[in-house]
Amino acid sequence: MPGQLAFFSLAHLADPGAHRDYNEWHQLDHRPENLLLPGVAWGERWVRSPECAAIDPPPDPGLGEFHYLNMYWFREPTSEHRRAWSELAERSFHWGRRADLELCTRPMMGFYVPVRGEVARRVRVSADALPLRPNRGVHLEVLDFPDARSVATMRWFDWYDRVRVPELLARPGVAGVWSFAAEDVFTSPLDLAPGEGSEPRSTRRIHLAYLDREPTELAPELRTPATAPEGASTPHVLFSGVLRSITPWEWDWFERDHLGAPK
Repeated sequence: MPGQLAFFSLAHLADPGAHRDYNEWHQLDHRPENLLLPGVAWGERWVRSPECAAIDPPPDPGLGEFHYLNMYWFREPTSEHRRAWSELAERSFHWGRRADLELCTRPMMGFYVPVRGEVARRVRVSADALPLRPNRGVHLEVLDFPDARSVATMRWFDWYDRVRVPELLARPGVAGVWSFAAEDVFTSPLDLAPGEGSEPRSTRRIHLAYLDREPTELAPELRTPATAPEGASTPHVLFSGVLRSITPWEWDWFERDHLGAPK
């Protein structure tokens, strides 16, 4: 896989006029410095443009509204590389180059463990190379499960791997899918068998479907069915929708109305 750990963050901009400044900082300053770190295998970002937001349900209030998805893959040893990454963030602050602190808030951010990647049969690259392959956008799912180690949750994961992923890969325009599990639960020494007196512990999963067709055309076909398979847990869907890939200097999505005319 491209890395042993992944970092996800969602960014929300309260000021509609701040998007150009935010993108200029992130794409031309922040991201290049992060990609230079030896421990960062790859990093990419996507935008939930007005066209994307118009066709998908809004995020759950528990997640919060957002405009951008940012992601980085980390190589081993992840603990060492995470320290270097955090040190760069601190140095950037002392350099006066943390524009995000005044431009955006982050309704979600954290580290996740890659679980599995799959590619469509027509795609010639491996699942490991999929994140580096050009894309036109992604379909993002953020799901919360009430009990991280229940049999019902395991059944949902089994259904997702055996049924849902093949369904997605069979759809034209879906190049591949990667799944991620919240790091805190994935790496904690929990007993696999139900323990007496133990409280259920929730967990979060993220799914990314990489798209090579217009994301808004594919969105209705990519939503996970609301009905859980028999005997499986029903996850709380915090978000399910499409985002566009970002082309440098083409940052005017929020400066235009739904007809594409400049405001």
